[in-house]
Amino acid sequence: MHTDPTGPARPTVVERELELRLILSPEHGVAVPARLTYHTDDPYAVHVTFHIDSGHPVHWTFARDLLVEGVFRPSGHGDVRVWPSKAEGRSVVLVALSSPDGDALLEAPTPQVSAWLERTLRTVPPGTEGGRLGLDDGLAELLAR
Repeated sequence: MHTDPTGPARPTVVERELELRLILSPEHGVAVPARLTYHTDDPYAVHVTFHIDSGHPVHWTFARDLLVEGVFRPSGHGDVRVWPSKAEGRSVVLVALSSPDGDALLEAPTPQVSAWLERTLRTVPPGTEGGRLGLDDGLAELLAR
C-alpha cells in the first residue's frame, strides 16, 4: 500500500461575512448579518448562518449548485428557492426559506454572493466534487483487501 508523505489534504474553508436583508413586506426589511461557508470536505453543500438577535444563530445547508444557478435564473423548489432580482436599481439574489418554524425571504447583494461563489468554484471546480469525498480512495482500498 502506497502512502502519501504529505498526508491527506486538509479541508479548505471559504467564508464570507455579509449583510442580508430579511424582507418583512414590500416596503420593509431588516438587516441580518450572515456568514456564507463552503467546506471542501463537504463539496456539494453551502452553509449559511444567520446571526439573529435571539443569540442563537440559525443554520441552513443546501446545494451549492442551487445557489450558483439561482444567481442567474430561478432555481430550487420546496424548502429553498433562489432567484435573481433587482432592488432599488441593484442586482440582488432572493432566497426563500421554508421550515416548520416559518418562512423567510432574504435579499443578498449579487456581487458579494457571486464573488464568494467564484472562490468556491476555483477551490473545487464543478464536476470534481466527488473526488473530494475520498470515495475513490476508499473504494480502491476496499477492493485491494
